[in-house]
Amino acid sequence: MSVLVVGMSHRSAPIELLERVSLDPSAAIKLSHLALEASSVTESAVISTCNRVEIYVETDRFHGAVEEVSRLLAEHAHLDRDELVSHVYVHYDDSAVAHLFAVAAGLDSMVIGESQILGQVRDALQSGQSESTVGSSLQVLFQQALRIGKRGHAETGIDHLARSIATAALDAAGGVTTAPSTRFVVVGAGAMANLSIRALIDRGVDPTRITVVNRTAERGTELAESVGASTAAWTDLDAVLLESDVVISCVGAAGIVLDRDRLAAAAAGRTLTVLDLALPRDVARDAADLPGITVIDLAVLATRSGTDPADDDITAVRAIVEDEVRTFLAAKASSRVTPTVVALRSMATSVVDTEAERLATRMPDLRPDEIAELRRSLQRVADKLIHAPTVRVQELIDGPAGLTYAEALTDLFALDPAAVEAVTRVGGEVE
Repeated sequence: MSVLVVGMSHRSAPIELLERVSLDPSAAIKLSHLALEASSVTESAVISTCNRVEIYVETDRFHGAVEEVSRLLAEHAHLDRDELVSHVYVHYDDSAVAHLFAVAAGLDSMVIGESQILGQVRDALQSGQSESTVGSSLQVLFQQALRIGKRGHAETGIDHLARSIATAALDAAGGVTTAPSTRFVVVGAGAMANLSIRALIDRGVDPTRITVVNRTAERGTELAESVGASTAAWTDLDAVLLESDVVISCVGAAGIVLDRDRLAAAAAGRTLTVLDLALPRDVARDAADLPGITVIDLAVLATRSGTDPADDDITAVRAIVEDEVRTFLAAKASSRVTPTVVALRSMATSVVDTEAERLATRMPDLRPDEIAELRRSLQRVADKLIHAPTVRVQELIDGPAGLTYAEALTDLFALDPAAVEAVTRVGGEVE
């Protein structure tokens, strides 16, 4: 069994397409269950963020699983499969492991080094565990990814580069976000809204200049009170817009929240900066053409994400990821070989037992101590014969890819595949 990931992110697809494949938590859960219905899939997990959707599965058939998972993603987005294929990426086995570790470390994010992705990977794991779509293989893989992400932040200075999407948007907006008279409205009360408000406060913005507007008044009030901001009812959004200079919208629900007419009325005769941090987008596409309005959305941020200079800390995190990938794959390869080696030794012991019993039957005058000595001699011969190939297999698992040495041993020594599988199930302990 191997891990497969089929995904789409800001690196492979335009924001307009990412909007169509974006998943809310309930849709992500549904997709993970649908993936398990594929005949070759035994585990599944879905990572869904504002700039990526990735489906991880444990499978024993590459092509069949790719077809099934791609079809599910296309159906969810109401896309033709051919339209989807040109924008998805596929990683399998070793490549899938390396990809997830890089994602968790923040190396594949729109803003390099951002730490939000760790929480999103954790959410995917916890959701898979609670829904029983994640088994031992993906659980170990995701736990390692989380550990590596934490290690990167702990051992390097990447946190200095690790701006969140909200911070990157504020950077793109420029000086208006730090002017002492600027008034802000945050539309929404989820995780991104929280991050946006924290980013404003970190920049020295007085919380009393921030108003939170959310469809569910209780959640909006809770967020506002936690930071000392004010709140307003959803029905008062138009009035709040008229009194604001910067709008940060992060609702992400189906449908446009800030349409052209609403923003035109809010910006009449003045300037208005709108940060759309939602996926699907909250702001109408044609609003950016209005006089006096500046719209900064995920598409704009995607064009800026590659402008950060290379940094020693990024290089250090990449080195950590590469080292962890090698360690993980070596352990994985060893675990695959161990059951086969155990089965081989069991077969040798069985042969020794059979021959000892045959000798005892054919030579009834042998004393018990002589039979025991013969058994020990036969066992030593068997151990010497299988020692070299088993040691060599352990050495080869760190060598070039291309051969499955466990399968080679199984074929070479005519091992019973069922015996190897039995050893795998019980853990394959070797003295």
